[in-house]
Amino acid sequence: MMADSGAMWRPPRTCDDYWSEFRHCKSLWNRFHNYYAHGTSPSCGQWKEDYYSCREWVKNPGPETKESLQQSERNREAEQRKFTPVWDLRRDPPRDWHMPLHQGKSPDSQS
Repeated sequence: MMADSGAMWRPPRTCDDYWSEFRHCKSLWNRFHNYYAHGTSPSCGQWKEDYYSCREWVKNPGPETKESLQQSERNREAEQRKFTPVWDLRRDPPRDWHMPLHQGKSPDSQS
């Protein structure tokens, strides 16, 4: 198996996945949610462009199409990594993780 062969390379997602992501992005629910959460409508053009690039790759594999899809995925991953987490991730469980929960009691009560 040749790892460097362009014929052996496959897009990171199926072409149908790109089309499904585009349709989801354009859906009324997603547009409403994005506007509510971020104050803007989502940009869906990249999903459509990636779908057409993927279809082009299936018909006629070439280095331009391959690089286009790879760069798009890199950009998508970089976009996801730029947000900082809301909570600090813990490295170890709390000391009293094995103790029973105080169900039905307020944290202020001492009985």
